[in-house]
Amino acid sequence: MQSYDNMTDMTYASPNMMPQNRYMTPQNSYMAPQNPYMTPQTMPNMMMPEQFEMSGIQKDMVGLDPYTYPQNVLGAIKTIQDAVVGETEDRLFYQYLIENAPSEEDKEIIKGIRDDEINHFNLFRQVHFQLTGQTLPPPQNVTFEKPASYCDGIKKAVRGEQNAVKKYRGILFALQNRVQINILTGIITDEIRHGSLYNYLYSKNGCRT
Repeated sequence: MQSYDNMTDMTYASPNMMPQNRYMTPQNSYMAPQNPYMTPQTMPNMMMPEQFEMSGIQKDMVGLDPYTYPQNVLGAIKTIQDAVVGETEDRLFYQYLIENAPSEEDKEIIKGIRDDEINHFNLFRQVHFQLTGQTLPPPQNVTFEKPASYCDGIKKAVRGEQNAVKKYRGILFALQNRVQINILTGIITDEIRHGSLYNYLYSKNGCRT
């Protein structure tokens, strides 16, 4: 069998001898998704999640390319909205923990987590706008229930981080655009790190279940 030692030799290779690599072709949907963003131009009359059943938008999506319009993208948009709705309550929660932290180390750790979360909310708004063409309004009529104690607040925070990782994975699985995927991957990585920091504070302060 003739060998091809360099690119010059490969130029003259017979197509029968050199089958194309389907993963390198532009026709491959995995390598070249046609629509990186779901915008009103690519998905007309985008509705808010609570309007989906009434609008029949799910039926309209039947038959669309699953790589361009993943089936779980509607749920991902709703999860992003839920995350942003809790922004104000979370800020009050972090402020409570900071004010009741028993040491400067605790305060600095929680402040760092708070700053990360504020950045997450801004990133969620960015992704939401790219997916829907709509800007999320600030949350209204927010209530905040103080934890029974600092340790109770840390325990609540640990559970919150665990739940966030699970929910945010659902958003990640619905995304197609590389930048958006990177954003969600970074957010999830931060949430995992936050969980470890809260566990450290829980142990450090001798908290008990």
